[in-house]
Amino acid sequence: MFTSSFTSITSRRKFFKNTTSIVAASLASSKQLDLMANHLLDFNDPYDNLYAFGKLWGSYDDKPTYGGYEGVQFARIGTNRLIPLFGYTGFGSMQSKINNDKTINIRGTEGGYFTALDTGKIIDHWKNPWTDEIVDVFPFINKKMRGHLTAEMPTFAMGNINLDQPTLMNEAEALTENSSSPFILPWKQLGDQYLLSWEYSHEYTNPVTKEKWPKAHTTSIINPSEHFSFYTPIDKMNDKSVPSSPFHAGFMRTSPWWPWMKMGQTHIDGCLFGRMHSYQITGTS
Repeated sequence: MFTSSFTSITSRRKFFKNTTSIVAASLASSKQLDLMANHLLDFNDPYDNLYAFGKLWGSYDDKPTYGGYEGVQFARIGTNRLIPLFGYTGFGSMQSKINNDKTINIRGTEGGYFTALDTGKIIDHWKNPWTDEIVDVFPFINKKMRGHLTAEMPTFAMGNINLDQPTLMNEAEALTENSSSPFILPWKQLGDQYLLSWEYSHEYTNPVTKEKWPKAHTTSIINPSEHFSFYTPIDKMNDKSVPSSPFHAGFMRTSPWWPWMKMGQTHIDGCLFGRMHSYQITGTS
C-alpha cells in the first residue's frame, strides 16, 4: 500500500513537471512565432523583395551557392503530340551582394548538357530524326552572369540593342505604374514554405544568321523563355543570420531549335519545350 502511494505521488510529480515543461515550451514557441511574425519580410517593399531574390538565387556569404537542374526536352510541331528528344541537365553557382543603397549585385556561372534518354549519359553526337544527319552536340555554357538589381523591375535587351525592344522580367505579374514597375514579386505562403513564380520571355534578333550559318539558323527573331516555381523554407528566408535560402523548383523552358541541331533547312515549323526540376541546397548554415 505504501509502495503504491509513493508511486502515485512520484507519478503525479512527474506529470506536473512534464505538463509545466510542455506549457513553458508552448509559450516559448508562441513567443518565437510572435517574434518571427514581427520580423517577416514585407513583400510589398521592393527592397525586401530584392533581399529575398538575392538570397534565393545566391548567397550573401563570401562563397557562392551551388545547384543544378535536370529533365527532358521535347519537340513541339504544330498540333502533334510532344516528342521527347534528349535529356537536359546542368549546374551553376551564384553569389549575391547587398550594396549600401540596398540594391543587390549578382554574379555566377552555369553549364547545361544534353543527355541520352535511355542511359542519362552526356552525349557528344546526336542523330537528327528529320534529316538523318549525325550532328555534333554543343553544351550551353554561360561563364559570366552578372547583374545589378534595383527597386525597379529590370528589363532585358538581349540581341541588337538598336533594334530589339527590351522585355520586362516577370511580365505576367509585374505591377506596372506609369510605365515603370517596382521590384515586387508574387510570393505566396504555403504551409512552412514560400512559393515564388518567376520567369522571363525574350524576343530578340537571332545572332546565328542565315548568311553565316544557314543550316543552324532557324528564324530571324528568336524567343526563348524560362518559367520557374520556387519553394523555399519560410524560416530560412526570414533568418538574417542565414546567408542563403535553399530551394526546390519546377522549371520549364521554351525556345527555337538549338543551333547545333541544324534544323535551318528542314522548314519544320516547331520549337523545343523543356520539363525540368531545379534545386539549390548549399550555402546554408
